Amino acid sequence: MIVRDVNVYVVETGGLRPVVAELVTDEGITGIGEASVGFGIGCNGAAAMIADLAERFVLGKDPKNIGDIWNDFYYHTFWGKGSGAIFYSAVSALEQALWDIKGKVLGVPVYELLGGKQRDTLRVYANGWSDHGFKDPESLAERAAEVVAGGFDAIKMYPFSGMDPVRKMNLHIKNREVSRELYTRVVESVKKVRETIGYNVDLMADVTAEGTPDIMTRLGLDLEPYKLFWYEEPLDAFDVDSYKALKDKVNISIAAGERLFTRYGFRRIIELRAVDIVQPDPGTCGGILEAFKIGAMAEAYQMRIAPHNCGGPVLTAAAIQVSACSSNFVIQEIFPFRSDRYYDLVENAFERQIKNGSLDLPASPGLGVTLNHKVIDPHRTHYVSIK
Repeated sequence: MIVRDVNVYVVETGGLRPVVAELVTDEGITGIGEASVGFGIGCNGAAAMIADLAERFVLGKDPKNIGDIWNDFYYHTFWGKGSGAIFYSAVSALEQALWDIKGKVLGVPVYELLGGKQRDTLRVYANGWSDHGFKDPESLAERAAEVVAGGFDAIKMYPFSGMDPVRKMNLHIKNREVSRELYTRVVESVKKVRETIGYNVDLMADVTAEGTPDIMTRLGLDLEPYKLFWYEEPLDAFDVDSYKALKDKVNISIAAGERLFTRYGFRRIIELRAVDIVQPDPGTCGGILEAFKIGAMAEAYQMRIAPHNCGGPVLTAAAIQVSACSSNFVIQEIFPFRSDRYYDLVENAFERQIKNGSLDLPASPGLGVTLNHKVIDPHRTHYVSIK
């Protein structure tokens, strides 16, 4: 068996732009994966990188030799060592697709190939419920209450960007200048949401490294009374020493990792115990096996893993495989409130299968989802094949 064709899709939806890789073997078995750069800048670069890497290192290869192909990405591209989001999002999408094929060939979910499942259901937390902005902390809190009433007992909010007035002020956050007005609004939004949903619901605050270490440490201290489940990405990923200093002062679990790549990028933050929860994203960290390895490294330091997931339904399926077989798993991120156009990219999106804040593990081979070609085919941007 060899990989014969590679399709790359960038799905234009007006919001998130999922970047999906599809590998087709000479035996007609397909595998899919998703790069986690669908928001912000970079999706078109990642799509081109997928095509370049596939043409050089995947076409004509046996897709079951995942480790060998991954090492080619790392050692034989020159830029693999110490590279960043665009390169490793492309690697991740291709790696997921290889696992999808291998699982289908063997007739088992990917998690069975990584030691087997350690749970039958996954606890999930709702993200994306505050993406559209609200006029004030009260309306944001009302929406949070609706999400909880819908069955979720864990939700994540973005206090720097969850309200329209904050979004407008956020345009002026330059050089890490967080105004007193914005700072006050951030604390007030967390306070209002917590008071509205109560303390029996787990609440995460993702602050996306908006301020300098002194500001974000002070903010963490001011958020302590609201009993956050975790305080996410308070600082730049590269500033591990500041993470350690913040963690020593703030009495909230610290989570980070979406902007770190490969086990090598996570090594120091784990060795210093600079966070409590690592968040490798299987769509950017190097793939499913790399996320699993990062979780195992963290386990040796008594840290937990919560796989990051901010992509479409293919990436959700990949993250679920990691969560299923990780001993130190805590909770899975998921976006259940996007429009149907996202979930229609696949035939059986897991986002549509959540019940009371949990998700049953899939038993289908591979990643457990298949592309809906009627929806995704018009979005193909690259095609490479054996000539």
